[in-house]
Amino acid sequence: MKTRLRNAILGSWETFRRGWYKFSRNRLSVVGLFAVLLVAFLAIFAPYVAPHPEHAGRYVDFSEQHQPPSWKYLFGTDVCGRGILSRIFFGFRFSLMMGMVVLALVVPPGVILGLIAGYFKGMWIDTVIMRVTDVFVSIPPLVLALAIASVLKPNLFNSMVAISLTWWPWYCRLVYGVTSSLRNESFVLAAKVTGASTFRILFREILPNCISPIFTKMSLDMGWVILLGAALSFVGLGIQPPQPGLGTMIADGAKYMPGNWWVSIFPAFAIMLVVLGFNLLGDGLRDVLSAEEV
Repeated sequence: MKTRLRNAILGSWETFRRGWYKFSRNRLSVVGLFAVLLVAFLAIFAPYVAPHPEHAGRYVDFSEQHQPPSWKYLFGTDVCGRGILSRIFFGFRFSLMMGMVVLALVVPPGVILGLIAGYFKGMWIDTVIMRVTDVFVSIPPLVLALAIASVLKPNLFNSMVAISLTWWPWYCRLVYGVTSSLRNESFVLAAKVTGASTFRILFREILPNCISPIFTKMSLDMGWVILLGAALSFVGLGIQPPQPGLGTMIADGAKYMPGNWWVSIFPAFAIMLVVLGFNLLGDGLRDVLSAEEV
C-alpha cells in the first residue's frame, strides 16, 4: 500500500515537473500566470492591501474629489473623493467572482448536453440539442446578454445569469465534437460489449478524453466572461453603485473625460490586465495539455 502511494506521488510529481517545464518555455504564459496570481492575491487580500479599504463602500469626501494621481492617491480619486486604486482592488473580487460563478454554471450543463448529443449522433435527441445550441450560438453573446439582463433587475447575480444563458452552447459544441469523434473508438465499443451502461460509457470512458480541451477553454473564457460582465456594468445592467465594479467605474469616469482621465483609464487598464493574463495563461495550458495528449 505504501509503495503504491509512493509511486503515485512520484508519478504525479513527474507529470507536474514535465508540464511546468513545457509551460515555462513560453515566457508570455508565465507572465500571464503571474498576472492572474497577482490579481487573485489583490482580490483576496483587498481589505489588507488597499490603501483606503473604506472607499470600497458608502464613502463620500467631496473635499478630495477628482484628485489627480499623487503619493496619497496613486491612481487619483473619483467624483465622491474615493481612491481609484482601492476600488480597483475590490473590483477584482467581483470580476473573479463573475468568471468563476458563470463557468461553474455553464460548464456542467454544456458538457452533459454535448456528451449526450455526440454519443447519440444522428438520433432525434442529437437534433433537438444541437438545433437549440445553434439558435443560441447564432446570436452574439453580448447582444443576448444585454437582452436578458435588460428584463431582469440590474445586479451582480442577474448579470451572472444573463451571461450563463449565453455561454453554455460553446461547451456543448466543444464536447459534442470530441464525443462524436470518440463514439466509435475501440475502447468505447469494448465497453459496450462488456455490458457497460450508457452512463458509465459517457462519464468514465468519453468524458476523461474531453477534460483537456474543457480546461483549456475555461482558462481562456475567464477573461472573456469578465470582459462581458464589465460591459454589462458599463451600461448599468451589472454591478450597482456603491459596489466597485470595474465597468461601472469606467462608465462613471467617462462623464469627466478627458480632463479627469484617471477615473476611467486605470479601471480600463485593470480589466486589460485580467483579460490579458487569463488569455496568456490559457495559451500556455493549451500547449501543455496538447503535449500530454500526444
